[in-house]
Amino acid sequence: MIEYKSPAQIEAIGVAGALVRRTLNAVREAAGPGVRLKELDDLAQRVIADGGGVSAYIGYHPVWAPSPYPRVLCVSVNDVIVHAIPDRSRLRPGDLVSVDLALLVDGWCADAAISFTIGEPSAADRRLMDATEAALAAGIAAARPGGRLGDISAAIGKVIRASGFGLLADHGGHGIGTSMHQEPHVANEGRARRGLKLSPGLVIAIEPMLQAGGRDDYQHCKDGWGIRTADGSRAAHFEHTIAITASGVRILTA
Repeated sequence: MIEYKSPAQIEAIGVAGALVRRTLNAVREAAGPGVRLKELDDLAQRVIADGGGVSAYIGYHPVWAPSPYPRVLCVSVNDVIVHAIPDRSRLRPGDLVSVDLALLVDGWCADAAISFTIGEPSAADRRLMDATEAALAAGIAAARPGGRLGDISAAIGKVIRASGFGLLADHGGHGIGTSMHQEPHVANEGRARRGLKLSPGLVIAIEPMLQAGGRDDYQHCKDGWGIRTADGSRAAHFEHTIAITASGVRILTA
């Protein structure tokens, strides 16, 4: 069932979204050569607690996962695309890092992801990240009241396919509100003017995940959570939580 939100509830999700953004900014600023991934997770825990939030990840246990998720962040490096558990490995110059975070404030959830490099990005990494952000921006621009969910998917997919990069198969965005994952599924490729009508009160997370090698397939990491590119190429991931309102789209994690 799709959960539509009132204007007051959208404001509440925006409070959670502001804390998501503050936490991601703190993590990006702290990331550098020699920093352990677990240290970034510890920092995020402190920022979340200081902001009155609680993790949406800790204890999350979908049916496909081998165990409940143990951290507040997903930190995926280089050829790892999404869902990686932060461990004691250290960041190195040139690493391409994707950080995904969902949290709740007063029972309302927001979700976002960013990608960045340790040091100046190579031309190839810059192009990959720019294409991923462009796909996200296209999806948000297509999220107009009265449109269709397929408009968002088609806009994202058009940018991705034009870039020549791969699209992570079987993954996409989702509804969000009182829990992290709700209906509807938001595919990163589809047909315009098809699917659910975009009505005021709909809140969704849009998240393109691109692979530099141009393939869509993937492999699972040894921890059973992380997903990596099948060809060893690098990956990028950007995400925002947005709301459809009577006057247009609102980005709640900006």
